[in-house]
Amino acid sequence: MILNESVMKTVTKEQVIIRLKRENPWWEEPHEMPRVFKKLTPRPYLDLFYPLAKSRKVRRAVVLMGPRRVGKTVMIHHTIEKLLRDGIKPERICYVSVDHPIYNGLELESILDFYSETCGVDCREDECYVFFDEIQYLRNWEIYLKIVVDNYDRVKCVASGSAAAALKLKSNESGAGRFTDFLLPPLTFYEYLVLSGETKLAHTVAMDEIDTLNSHFLDYLNYGGYPEIVFSDEIKFDAGRYIRNDIIDKVLLRDLPSLYGIQDVQELNSLFTTLAYNSGHEVSLEALSQNSGVAKNTIKRYIEYLESAFLIRIVHRVDRDARRFKRASFFKVYLTNPSIRSALFSPITSDDEFMGALVETGVYAQLFHAEAPNNFYYARWKNGEVDLVELDYSGNIEKVVEIKWTDRYVKKTEGLKSLIDFCHARNQNTALVTTLREFEMKTYQNITLEFMPTSLYALMLGRNIIEKRRESVQTLREMQKAYISK
Repeated sequence: MILNESVMKTVTKEQVIIRLKRENPWWEEPHEMPRVFKKLTPRPYLDLFYPLAKSRKVRRAVVLMGPRRVGKTVMIHHTIEKLLRDGIKPERICYVSVDHPIYNGLELESILDFYSETCGVDCREDECYVFFDEIQYLRNWEIYLKIVVDNYDRVKCVASGSAAAALKLKSNESGAGRFTDFLLPPLTFYEYLVLSGETKLAHTVAMDEIDTLNSHFLDYLNYGGYPEIVFSDEIKFDAGRYIRNDIIDKVLLRDLPSLYGIQDVQELNSLFTTLAYNSGHEVSLEALSQNSGVAKNTIKRYIEYLESAFLIRIVHRVDRDARRFKRASFFKVYLTNPSIRSALFSPITSDDEFMGALVETGVYAQLFHAEAPNNFYYARWKNGEVDLVELDYSGNIEKVVEIKWTDRYVKKTEGLKSLIDFCHARNQNTALVTTLREFEMKTYQNITLEFMPTSLYALMLGRNIIEKRRESVQTLREMQKAYISK
């Protein structure tokens, strides 16, 4: 049936304005935030993001990116709340959920025009903050955002989206010098405790609280990467279906195929399932190709796609002398969020045979938040392996760690032969070994070994990384103030 043109309806200006008012309740009632966001505890990452979103020192848009369901929209609203508390006038802040059908076909400049008409704000003359949420739903968003940055110097733009791979690709291609990327990853164990109401435990752990911390760590490994699961007992009850349907399937079935033109989605899904099952284990392109019947070059591309979507991270190998390999024939794959494995298969218990690999995945998940995540390797040679080796940019060893979920090696230190051999080969006189519950400091064959519970080590990693980045932000702000005062 062909519709008569006179019958077809179009969205009116009044409808767009009504929608804008609904998304920005603070225009009519100052400091009024949507109830769903007011009751949620902010992620500690807000302290890192807020100075970047507020700053006007450089004319750039901030692109908030990350995996699905890690709290980007919530963080935007917490940012708006802080702007209001800092004295920014309510009408100078505009939030737009670009994925809403009512904005379909509208360019960003048109949305700014509607905003100006609604609030009486002149976007070319008045300082204001505009948040474009889920911006990837606008075709050629990076071009329109760049136009806004270039032509509206009084508008501070923050854009966000869940199609992380698409955002990263287009931000790099078109936003050079105009966009500043901010990655919001899945929860660290530290954040998981804070959002769970265990703030005291997140900052101070007594010796007799290790079993409690271990229990929380197990929950984190099984369910804890996404804020929404932390806050909802109903979702936690069926977290596997939530993660598969709302997160993994949308990335594998929609985001990646649409961005990269992937034809065989089943092939990609099969590879991801294999990698998730083997998170923390060494794999090779050759073995993956033989087992799947897919060409090595295709598998390599798929792995790059999955990394760009922040679902996995590749960790490369060094040899017994901590030297990098020129050809990366073997490598380890880690899920960026350990709870994905439990969602795909089943939750695990503390004594599960897969616990060792998942614990290792949990530790590496904290390290992926670091400012230089590519400085972490594992060591493997003919007769040995070490789980974690941190190198500086010159190739010098910063840290050596063996990740265990047992107290066995506190007494039977001779079982750490590979770790000891590696330290001797590089004249490394200290190493860390994680345990289930035990603390100890001892010297074995001239190597000082520090034993610490894995859950506490993961907690410290996540907390220290966020605090270090927070200090870096504070230092930068102080430097900017000192520069301006001159």
